[in-house]
Amino acid sequence: MRLMAAVAAWMAVSLAQAQDAGASLIKDTQAWLDQAVAAARPPGAAPLRLVVSVGTLDSRLTLAPCAQVEPYLPAGTRLWGKGRLGLRCTDGKARWNVFLPIQVQAFGPAWVVRGDVPAGKVLDAGDAVQAEVDWAQDSATVLADMEMWLGQTATRALGTGQTLRAGMVRAPQVFQAGAMVRVVARGAGFAVTSDGQALSAGILGAQARVRMEGGRILTGIVTDTRTVRVDL
Repeated sequence: MRLMAAVAAWMAVSLAQAQDAGASLIKDTQAWLDQAVAAARPPGAAPLRLVVSVGTLDSRLTLAPCAQVEPYLPAGTRLWGKGRLGLRCTDGKARWNVFLPIQVQAFGPAWVVRGDVPAGKVLDAGDAVQAEVDWAQDSATVLADMEMWLGQTATRALGTGQTLRAGMVRAPQVFQAGAMVRVVARGAGFAVTSDGQALSAGILGAQARVRMEGGRILTGIVTDTRTVRVDL
C-alpha cells in the first residue's frame, strides 16, 4: 500500500510539473507570436486591431525537458487567420518537434451587406453598411473602400452581414457580343476613332475583342457603354 501511495504521489508531482512546463511553454510562445505578428505587419497597413491566440498542446503528448525551445512557422504558413506554429527542442536530451494551433484575428472597419442581395444586382450605397469585422476570417481581400464595390455587380447571392470581399462583385457588363462599338486607337501623339463590332461581351475596365471594318481584330479596354480603347 505504501508503495502504491508513493507511486501515486510521484505521478501527481510529475503531472503537475508537466502542466507547469506546458503552461510556461504556451506563455513563451504567445510572447514570441505577438512580436512576430507585429513585425510581419507591412508598413502603411490599415490600422487593424490584432488579436493573437495560441491553442494548447495535445494532451497525449509527453515532452522531455528542454533548455531551449525554438518556435518557427512551417512552410506555407502565414500569420493570418487560423494556422499552426511549430515548436522544436534544440537543447535537450531528447529532441522533439510539436505543433500548436494558432489564430490571428485582424479587426477593422469594412463594408458588410445590409440585406440579402441577389446575384446580378448592381450594388448601390444602400446595399452595405460599415462595421468592424475580422479581416483574417477569410483569405479573400476585403473591399475596404466604397469605390471598390459601388456600382459593381454581385457575382452571386449575398447574405445579410457578409463582409464584401474580392470575388463577390465584378464590373458591370455594358454591351453584348455583336454590338457595334466605337474604337479609339491611341499611339504616340495621335488618336483615331472608328467603328467596329464587338466579338465578346464588354465588361467595364476589362478587355474586349473587336472586329474592324477591314476584318482586322483588335483587343482593347472597355471604357464606357460603347467605347473600347486600343493602345498601339
